[in-house]
Amino acid sequence: MSDRTDALLDRWGRAPGGSANAPFRAAYRNWFRVEWEGIEHVPRRGGGLIVANHAGLVPVDGGIIALGVEEETGRSVYALAHHGFWRFPFLGELLERIGAVTGHPENAHRLLAEDKSFVLVFPEGSKGPVKPPSQRYQLQRFGRGGFVETAMRAGVPIIPIAVMGSEDATPLLKTFRLAGQDVPLTLNMLLFGPLLGMLLQFPVKIRCRVLPPVHFDEPPNLDHYPRSLLMDRAEAIRGDLQRALDDMLLRRKSIWGG
Repeated sequence: MSDRTDALLDRWGRAPGGSANAPFRAAYRNWFRVEWEGIEHVPRRGGGLIVANHAGLVPVDGGIIALGVEEETGRSVYALAHHGFWRFPFLGELLERIGAVTGHPENAHRLLAEDKSFVLVFPEGSKGPVKPPSQRYQLQRFGRGGFVETAMRAGVPIIPIAVMGSEDATPLLKTFRLAGQDVPLTLNMLLFGPLLGMLLQFPVKIRCRVLPPVHFDEPPNLDHYPRSLLMDRAEAIRGDLQRALDDMLLRRKSIWGG
């Protein structure tokens, strides 16, 4: 990489524009035809922890949220990613260029409290993309509320975003247990083969609904936040997102654009 390009990177290795590269922008507008509602709920100042439902073997929901928020507000979005991605040559560096940061609480705190940035997390974790077909658009457990503690400690609100369409882009047919891991079989893989099926997504319409920010009365930077409080707040946010998804699905006429 040239010295000129390095000079343009921020301290997290993010390139100007982040996820807004030309191919992904084209897919965002012409393939998925993304539409937003409630975008006015996204704060124009200060840090915020964006929380969303998660789906897809090669999930595009993170990129869609980041690009949409950045286009509407002009503010950068960073996504917390599993540290295992940085074990592969060049992959970690590539992820950093589009705004990914190693998923560690200290990194999240610095981004939220010091940089006053947006940080995107998926509380379902790996459970979201591999849940059984019978649980489509049913949010999985949000862990023990660690994301709530991250927001409280940084003194920032949580911004819930419901995403509809991502589960239809790569419909899951079945999961197999292999070497202790859930391995998904999608309709894309069945039709196009394992490799191409992992990458090629159906041109479904994706809609995103931003819910009002969730603010907390608890002071930031406490040594301890009660676990029961964190779990209660996490479950309340999960419930809000589930109700939003249920409403969006009820109103949808077709996965292709209705």
